[in-house]
Amino acid sequence: MGNNNEIISDLKGLVDIINDGKEGYESAADATDNPELKALFTKFSTQRAGYAQELKDHIATHGGESTNEEGGILGVLHRTWIDIKQALSSKEDSAILEAVTTGEKAAIDKFDAALENYVEHADHLGLLQKQRSGIAQALTEIESFQTIS
Repeated sequence: MGNNNEIISDLKGLVDIINDGKEGYESAADATDNPELKALFTKFSTQRAGYAQELKDHIATHGGESTNEEGGILGVLHRTWIDIKQALSSKEDSAILEAVTTGEKAAIDKFDAALENYVEHADHLGLLQKQRSGIAQALTEIESFQTIS
């Protein structure tokens, strides 16, 4: 297994992107008037809160701590972009879905990068794969709404 500090750092980066998703979904749920989308966004926000806790628990097993509840700087920029896009497009669901899709693809990329270092992440490989799969499934659902909109 690799350097413990590196593992903790990687996991904290994943907590950041997971919290970005949680916050992004909360913003998206607030931005839409479509009850079906609101429910979907709320479901994924709750899912991400659970993912963040799982990662934080694992960080603790490595002797680290993650107190981040709000995501990283990229997430703040992404949420700001959603807010701007929403204001400009008068709460158009297609614009919100597009922004969420961008965020989910970034999350998958971040998980893929962590999974490439499978030797360093051997003791939590299953957790990372499960969460990546959940994000990919969410992306598929979001993309299916884009074709409807």
